[in-house]
Amino acid sequence: MRLLHTSDWHLGRSFHRVGLLGAQAAFLDHLVATVREHRVDAVLVAGDVYDRAVPPLPAVELFDTALHRLADAGVPTLMISGNHDSARRLGVGAGLIERAGIHLRTDPDSVGTPVVLADAHGDVALYGLPYLEPALVRERLGAGRAGHEAVLTAAMDRVRADLAGRPPGTRSVVVAHAFVAGGAPSDSERDITVGGVSAVPAGIFDGVDYVALGHLHGSQTLSPRVRYSGSPLAYSFSEADHRKTMWLVDLGPAGPGGADLGAERLDCPVPRPLARLRGRLDDLLADPALAPHEGSWVEATLTDPVRPADPMNRLAERFPHALNLVFDPERTDGDTGASYAQRLRDRSDQQIAEDFVAHVRGGAALDGAERAVLYGAFDDVRVDTAAREVGR
Repeated sequence: MRLLHTSDWHLGRSFHRVGLLGAQAAFLDHLVATVREHRVDAVLVAGDVYDRAVPPLPAVELFDTALHRLADAGVPTLMISGNHDSARRLGVGAGLIERAGIHLRTDPDSVGTPVVLADAHGDVALYGLPYLEPALVRERLGAGRAGHEAVLTAAMDRVRADLAGRPPGTRSVVVAHAFVAGGAPSDSERDITVGGVSAVPAGIFDGVDYVALGHLHGSQTLSPRVRYSGSPLAYSFSEADHRKTMWLVDLGPAGPGGADLGAERLDCPVPRPLARLRGRLDDLLADPALAPHEGSWVEATLTDPVRPADPMNRLAERFPHALNLVFDPERTDGDTGASYAQRLRDRSDQQIAEDFVAHVRGGAALDGAERAVLYGAFDDVRVDTAAREVGR
């Protein structure tokens, strides 16, 4: 059975104020063409279909068109909700849409109910695990404790229980939206750290023939059977070196160590390359080696000791698609000061808040009980936000 694994479309998202709807439409054209050209048997979309819980109307229209085209192609599609999606909104009409071969999995209660397809080697059970907010689904899934690892484990227990009751030789595919250990994040992903654990172990998915992951925007292979497809477009300059692709997965017959498996990366259309340039402004404007980037979306880090006048307009004279400026002045000997943004980079909200509290009370660090209170406050806000979204 041939599967096409994609994720993180983020329909409706822009790139530094540049609208990407046209590029997203071009990607969906490419997706449908790929389905037909490679005779794909099923499409897997591993979450973050939209960029926001309440997407703009043009994004909804683009999604609607994509569903119609996939249905017209006669190719079953399994699609789950991600942490950017509103599960309730994305799941509206799921029962009716399923008649057209589009299977939306947005309800945690459905994790153990697969879409079953068949080929010459027997059945393939496709399980959809939407993004699972621990505080909202723990009791529904019977997880013993809070945390992302606990709820994913409970969901996979349901998957395995269902799979155990199916005919011998039934192959299994799980589509999930999560941060799995070993994956490399980029700047454009919204943090889904839960319960103080930033990633769940890949071993949660042991025993499954293929795991199609979404959430991280870089295409990655955590193991031959566990992969991220990544986003089809770059959504931050941190993805400048990404090769944007989909996985074309061939699932062969079942064997003692799992089904035979082959996977190939298929490139996605690139609307415009990204370039991250660094140096003094005059040097960037004069360096002939930078000519290949004159048509790129550019992020320039200026190292001039004194901020130059009108830097963006001057930069745009050579690089008309320059979108972002960063200032990192060259330092003199003994000057190791970092900007406020640099000092905060890679620090969590919890760490920033702890530093602030320590600062305003004269450097006294928080004790364990105080850290627990602060963490509880952040967690309550996050859970309340998620609960209010579910209730809208």
